Amino acid sequence: MNSTRTTAVVAGVLFLITEVAAVAGLLLYQPVLTEMKYIVGAGSDGRVLLGGLLELVLVAAVIGTATTLYPVLERHGKSLALGYLCARLLEGAVIAVGIVSVLSVVTLRRGRTGIDDPSLIAVSKALVAIHDWTFLLGPNFILGVNSLLLAALMYRSRLVPRRIAVLGLIGGPLICASATAVLFGRYDQLSTWGTIAALPVFAWEVSLAVYLIGKGFGRSVDDAPPVVCEQLNAAVIAGRGPAGSL
Repeated sequence: MNSTRTTAVVAGVLFLITEVAAVAGLLLYQPVLTEMKYIVGAGSDGRVLLGGLLELVLVAAVIGTATTLYPVLERHGKSLALGYLCARLLEGAVIAVGIVSVLSVVTLRRGRTGIDDPSLIAVSKALVAIHDWTFLLGPNFILGVNSLLLAALMYRSRLVPRRIAVLGLIGGPLICASATAVLFGRYDQLSTWGTIAALPVFAWEVSLAVYLIGKGFGRSVDDAPPVVCEQLNAAVIAGRGPAGSL
């Protein structure tokens, strides 16, 4: 297996890991997120800590997808590739803030079981609110932006079939629009409309992952010249002089 094929497989596997870890982590977090008095109750710390671990795996996979694909993507548009890398890193950082907020509730709960302290409950609600905002900003707004950037690069370069890239071109703006609606209270993020809006992005990432693992890149990365060469060729075509004089 050559290095380009390996890159495609690794990126595809990492995308699948992000989907599994994100869903599993959210499910395991539910006691903290839904039980208002979790911090003073019996608690399910082991479950929540496992959720935190899976979310750390999610952060690593999110960053891994960007750093793995960047050397390939930059040959087809360095600015967009750099934008995708930065957006993906930002998404991982925002998710990490949410992890810290949830695990902080577990820390505060330990040793205080049965103590119905209103101040503890208030602090818990604040920490959960931080998680909820990071969940909206990271896996929605920022995810929408980086999905759009990556899909645009994939569509232009034809590294994957354009029908797959179109899912990202539709899903990215759609999930950003949905996040805006949630921001202004039109509906809850975890609602029927929120789920419907997230489906195209989910389909985009899963389709991309399966294609990269099964087929690799749709064209060789060497088919497209580096960005610098493209600029030199454009200069020659524009009549600025022969390539040897540039």
